[in-house]
Amino acid sequence: MKWQVLVSNPLINAGVLSWITAQVIKLIYYYGRNKQVRMERLTGAGGMPSAHSAVVCSVTVSALVNYGFSSPIFAIAFILTMIVLYDATGVRWEAGLHARSLNQLIDRMEEELPEEKKGSLRQIVPELNESLGHRPLEALLGSLLGVALALLLQLTY
Repeated sequence: MKWQVLVSNPLINAGVLSWITAQVIKLIYYYGRNKQVRMERLTGAGGMPSAHSAVVCSVTVSALVNYGFSSPIFAIAFILTMIVLYDATGVRWEAGLHARSLNQLIDRMEEELPEEKKGSLRQIVPELNESLGHRPLEALLGSLLGVALALLLQLTY
């Protein structure tokens, strides 16, 4: 595949631009709230805004603008957007809550171990990532970011 074909695809461009922008905003937002830089925010899941929401919404809007409401491309993008938004605010959010509960449980169990055994549970079960899903506001702002970037990108075509 030629490089020009890849960079001329408005759906790919919208998705990549939205993902990069959302991840950079996450890094800046985290710094603003915590006064520390966590480079993991550039690639990590969860947080404000939702990069998943930004990507799928930007691709869907690009499909709508470029191919129309009746196109199969828009239909597929729209259905996948609904699935991703549901997953981000439902299933993955719940998984993050489960991870938090398990981390707390393991920490309490560690406290009750004799001194020579401390840390042994964490060797078996490392600390789980608690930032997996999104609150509805994070998904909404990610969605709005994706829509805005897709529309702005259309001005360049």
